Amino acid sequence: MPKPLTTPRIAALTVTVKSVAEIQLLPAGRFSARDGRPFIPEGWQLDATIAGAVIAQAATRQTPFVIDYEHQTLLSEKNGLPAPAAGWFKTLEWRDGDGLYATDVEWTEKARAMIEAKEYLYLSPVFSYDPQTGVVLQIKHAALTNVPALDGMTEVAVMSAYAARFSDQHIERKDDSMNELLKKLLANLGLAETTTEADALAAVAALKTRADLVAPLETQVAALKTATPDPARFVAVETMTALQGEVAALRTKLNGQELDGVVSEALKAGKLLPAQEAWARELGGKDLASLKTYIAAAPVIVPGEGQTGGKGQGGGDGKALSAEQQAVCKQLGLSEKDFLESLSAQA
Repeated sequence: MPKPLTTPRIAALTVTVKSVAEIQLLPAGRFSARDGRPFIPEGWQLDATIAGAVIAQAATRQTPFVIDYEHQTLLSEKNGLPAPAAGWFKTLEWRDGDGLYATDVEWTEKARAMIEAKEYLYLSPVFSYDPQTGVVLQIKHAALTNVPALDGMTEVAVMSAYAARFSDQHIERKDDSMNELLKKLLANLGLAETTTEADALAAVAALKTRADLVAPLETQVAALKTATPDPARFVAVETMTALQGEVAALRTKLNGQELDGVVSEALKAGKLLPAQEAWARELGGKDLASLKTYIAAAPVIVPGEGQTGGKGQGGGDGKALSAEQQAVCKQLGLSEKDFLESLSAQA
C-alpha cells in the first residue's frame, strides 16, 4: 500500500446496505463520488491488499463503529445537536470483485423501522484516504442518508423483527429435529451419542460391508426355498427318519440274535456258568465285542456238553469238587454249593 505523502483526508459517501446482518461500505477498485470527489484523476482506490490493512486496523479497536443519521456525528460539534446511533458494527470483510463489507451490523429498533418504511434507503461511509493516491486508509464510521454519493450500490434492507424471529425459530427447530434423528441413527448402530463423526462413518461403512456379504446368501436361500428337490439326489426328511428307525430296529434284532448265540455257545463250552448268564447278556448288550473277547480268553470252568455227554462232573461222586474246580470257585467268588448247583443245572 502506498505511503501517504500528506495529512490524510476524510470522505463521507453514500452507499446502500443489503441486509440487517451485513452492509457494503465501499466498492472494489477505483471509484469517485458523483460530485467529483476526491478531485484527483484516479479517484479513490481499494483492492485486496489495501483492504487487508484497513481490516487489520479495524480489528485493533475496542469499541464498535457507529452508524448515525445524516452524519450528525460530524456535525454535532457545530450544531450542538445529539448524534443518536442507528446501528453498530465491528467486523470488516473483503470480497473480491465486490468491495469492503461490515458483516455484523446491529440496527436499533428505530432505525430498523425507518429502513423498513423506506424512510432511509442508503448508507454513507466516512473514511480517511491518501490525498495524493486516493488509497483508502481507515474506516471512521457511517451514516444513514437519502442522498447517495456513489451510484451502483445496493439499497438498505432489513428483515422485519417477526421474520427474523420466525427464521431463527425455524432453524432451531430444524437443528433440533436433525439432532434427534442423528441420536436415533447412532442408537440403532449401537453407538453412544458422543460418538465422533469419523467413528460413526466407520460403523456405517462396516454395516454396509456386512450387508453386501449377506445379500448373495439371502438370494441363495430364497432360491433354495422355491426350488424343487431332485428325487435322484434327495429324499424327504420323514422318509429318511423312518428308514433310520427301521435300520436301528434291525440292527438291535440282529445284535440280540448274535448275543443269544454267543452266550449259548459259551455255556455249552463250559466257559460261562449259568450264574454268569445275566452278567454276560448285560455286557454283550452294551459291548458285544468285549464279551466275545472275554469268552475267547476264558478257561473252561466245567466240561461242556461235548465233553461230559451232558452229565455233570463232580469230585468223583458229583458232590465233591476237584482241586481245579475249587480254584475256579475261588477266582469267581462262588461257594461250592452254588458251583455244584450250576453243574446240576447245566447237566
